[in-house]
Amino acid sequence: MEILGIVLSLFLLMYVAYRGFSVILFAPILALLAASMQGLHVMPTYTELFMTKAVGYVKLFFPVFLLGAVLGKVMEDTGMAKSIAHEIIQALGKERGIIAVVLACAILTYGGVSLFVVVFAVYPFGAAIFREANIPKRLIPGAIALGAFTFTMTMVPGTPQIQNAIPMTFYGTDAFAAKWLGLLAAILTFGCGVAWLEWRRKTAQAAGEGYGDHTLNEPEIKSSDLETPNWVLSLLPLLAVVVVNFAMTKFAWDPNILEPFKPMKLPLMVPAVKNVAGIWALIIGLVVGVILAVGIGYRYLPKQPGSLQRALNTGAIGSLLAIMNTASEVGYGNVISSLPGFKSIATFLLNIKLGGTPLVSEFFTVNILAGITGSASGGMSIALSIMAKEWLAWANQVGLNPELLHRVASMASGGFDTMPHNGAVITLLAVCGMTHVQSYKDIGMTSLVIPFLVGITVILIYTVTGFTG
Repeated sequence: MEILGIVLSLFLLMYVAYRGFSVILFAPILALLAASMQGLHVMPTYTELFMTKAVGYVKLFFPVFLLGAVLGKVMEDTGMAKSIAHEIIQALGKERGIIAVVLACAILTYGGVSLFVVVFAVYPFGAAIFREANIPKRLIPGAIALGAFTFTMTMVPGTPQIQNAIPMTFYGTDAFAAKWLGLLAAILTFGCGVAWLEWRRKTAQAAGEGYGDHTLNEPEIKSSDLETPNWVLSLLPLLAVVVVNFAMTKFAWDPNILEPFKPMKLPLMVPAVKNVAGIWALIIGLVVGVILAVGIGYRYLPKQPGSLQRALNTGAIGSLLAIMNTASEVGYGNVISSLPGFKSIATFLLNIKLGGTPLVSEFFTVNILAGITGSASGGMSIALSIMAKEWLAWANQVGLNPELLHRVASMASGGFDTMPHNGAVITLLAVCGMTHVQSYKDIGMTSLVIPFLVGITVILIYTVTGFTG
């Protein structure tokens, strides 16, 4: 009965997410349902456990969500994101249309632009070049998913996306953790994903299928749409995020910097500088990126009064939905993990001892929870808040570098997260005017199957060679 309540709650969470209901509302309801089925009083469970853990997550990661959303919105409204996407796609040409779309998405994502902004910025140009090259339109969502939802989100060292930031606070690592294995994983994911999409293109064209007749959300790019900032200038804010993040990662923070705060007895204060130094570096990098984006793109904002305010405010308000969705999932996960019935599930996951390290246990746990919640950041946050201490202790016992725990957790979050009920997948299909039937096969292959297999490959490489990068 104890495990049944947990399983029922998990499947109901997956169902409501798939149906488009807000997890901000339903995550606490379903967490309290599971708790009540195991005899726990719902009110203390909600106020002292669910809310405490949710607020703790907001305290740690809200600045990253906020600054990333603001940067993305400024890049979008100034036309800088469009400028970069247009230049890459035009430079590579229609013969390499698939690679062009993937690279355009990858560069924007690696520079800190949010995934949703990338979808809106790249799709019009991707559709134009696919139409010109007579490549089936149904492949566009797979190409965008490969460039935005995979290697630059979780694998390439230094990526400012939240999926690479979350493990820092649990393992005391930074955004460049296990850089060489992360880079290898990125190359494998990019290569295999492009190979899949090119094979699909050739197969379709051999069968006589072209771009197709489409009317839903079919973009028409006018000459006025291309009046955007110079693409080189547009790249500067993104480069600044990466460079400043790297520089501040190597900065020698005073290990006693938190001492003045300890007498305050703040309940959510982190125990050591190393657990937040990576977040600090990322925050500073994003601040510099936002300032540069505003400075360079200001004169390209719409001429109506208040354009800058609207861009900044819209980005800030948009970040609230993202952070609260994930924080609610974290609160949910912590309620579930506190239940007596979860102990047997946790024991099973921790007893996955393949390879003699916690990597396989961590990889499958994060993947499963990301798939259930339909969220890379939510699933990983739940998994790490529940089991990171055990995985880290296990790693220390066998001499495993915590950087590899970081990289594997990040990569695993970008595996099963793109199940059909994932919000980014649903948005991507809506923007492209496609359906799950038409395009999910390619989204699933490029952003779920290939990253999952690449993650296993990375673990095998470490197991055989001992190389952590």
